[in-house]
Amino acid sequence: MRGLGDHLSIGERIAFYRKLRGMTQEVLAGLVGRSTAWLEKAERGRRKPPSIDMLADLARCLRVPLGDLIGQPVLVEDEKQQDDVPAVRDALMSPRRLSRLLFGPEAEVQLPTPAPAATLVERAWGDYQGGRLGAVIAALPRLLQTAQELEDRAARGGEDRQACWAVSARTHHLASTTLAKIGESDISWLAAERAMRAADESDDPLVLASAARSGTHALLANGRYDDALELGEMTARWLTPRVSDDDPEALSLLGMIRLRAAVASARHRDRTTTTQLLAQAEDLAEQLGSGENYWQTCFGPTNVLLHRLAIELDLNNVAYVVEKGDISVDHMPHERSVTHRIDFARALSFVGRGDDAFQELRKADRTAPQLVRNNPKVRETLRDLVRQSPVTAGGRSSDVFKMAQQCRAVQ
Repeated sequence: MRGLGDHLSIGERIAFYRKLRGMTQEVLAGLVGRSTAWLEKAERGRRKPPSIDMLADLARCLRVPLGDLIGQPVLVEDEKQQDDVPAVRDALMSPRRLSRLLFGPEAEVQLPTPAPAATLVERAWGDYQGGRLGAVIAALPRLLQTAQELEDRAARGGEDRQACWAVSARTHHLASTTLAKIGESDISWLAAERAMRAADESDDPLVLASAARSGTHALLANGRYDDALELGEMTARWLTPRVSDDDPEALSLLGMIRLRAAVASARHRDRTTTTQLLAQAEDLAEQLGSGENYWQTCFGPTNVLLHRLAIELDLNNVAYVVEKGDISVDHMPHERSVTHRIDFARALSFVGRGDDAFQELRKADRTAPQLVRNNPKVRETLRDLVRQSPVTAGGRSSDVFKMAQQCRAVQ
């Protein structure tokens, strides 16, 4: 998190903010309905990290963003040093975004057209799904500037007005999802709001449904699970009567909305609603058939299974994830396959299968290092694996420790 070293565990972060707020363990434990002994073990790392919904409760009581307890990265780093998140923030918070009346372009200024911009945005979406987050961050400032110019073009009217708004929605959706992935939850919400406003103007139900996914990502990243569930349910209710029952793009988007709502419901500890939403997503996947990648959803039976496994992990059903999690994901986009390997590694670590957990993390790292080395779940898992690993040469020469250092899980 910003201000604390990445090497601190979740428990150490809870203790840091509890002391900063002047709370005793007894007071904080009481606020979240747990015993003082439970909190003491959590802070000392003598039990599994608290569940995601409990972390959200702790964050509210401590008055800090959820990411500050989990330990989110600040910048994306890669071999090309494509880590300029501040430039993305500047593009989103430019004063020109505040008022078209005050800052609108001069009448003679030539503005971009939507088709070339759409091609660049879809290319950046390909980088996102390929795990090349640095390339996305590098492209976003210019893409966001172009999106603003397309909105200015749309304000002039014309036949391509709706297309301009649609490209802006896709651009801001990409920004929101990428920023949520790297822990920038505050500006992720700002980008999601812009995506949905542009989607409203596009008059295209599929554009709006796609943009709503960015809203659920941003809300989940901020620990607002009730709001994410409400957005998912409202989107599904609105979209269903507006699209054809056999439209594969609509089926894919509706299916992903159901899955995002299921994640939100699980993190709110509502098993009944979660089960219903997963069943609805499964029905849509069966209707669609084999998994496709319409609107970068990668929706299909495999993606439903991956979400089910992630949800069971959120619900602390570790045994289920260990039993069912060893599945082939090499055919999936890297963003999906690596996310699953990280979840599977966490489950394996929880049951003491450290060697297997480490192998999953190594596979993930070889596939998309940017998705691994800046991930707080990876850091927490590696800290557990370091504790489980036998001591060799002072404990600082093992492959596990080297990876832990590489990911800044230890000093």
